[in-house]
Amino acid sequence: MSDFVEQCRAEWRRLGVADPLADEMAADLASDLRDAEAEGISAEELLGSSFFDPRGFAASWAAERGIIPPTPTPAQPRRRPLVLVAFTALAAFMLIVATLLLVTGEPKVALASRTVRPFPAPSASFHPTVTTRQVLHANTAAPIEWILLVLALIALGFAAWLWSSWGRTRPPAAA
Repeated sequence: MSDFVEQCRAEWRRLGVADPLADEMAADLASDLRDAEAEGISAEELLGSSFFDPRGFAASWAAERGIIPPTPTPAQPRRRPLVLVAFTALAAFMLIVATLLLVTGEPKVALASRTVRPFPAPSASFHPTVTTRQVLHANTAAPIEWILLVLALIALGFAAWLWSSWGRTRPPAAA
């Protein structure tokens, strides 16, 4: 069998084409090459520029037969799933909200306390009292905001990983 057919068979194996299908395609290709040679047509004339790219020829032939999924063309790029886009947008929104809440310190809670103490006076008939008022402002939501911020960062990291792995999981392309 020719070197071209063997290179095509190796590419079909790499692409995960089942052995019976790869054997059938290799036999068809070898038969076509023998017939062309018998008619005085060289393999280069029969296959054109594909003769110099057996891997690309094998991949495109397998894709045309529906054995492997066809590769997207630049005019028809693969679309991201709507769920991934929505998840990324939600994570970004969570990050913005958590950051704004932490920066502004809202919502705040005011705790007021009043202390009444009798003031010791020299005369027994008059007992003035001293009232002190203490107001404490606190951001009680801060722990929740920090948790939300951390979760948003984790979600955005996960979304970034999903986006980057999306580009790596494309099916093999014919050259």
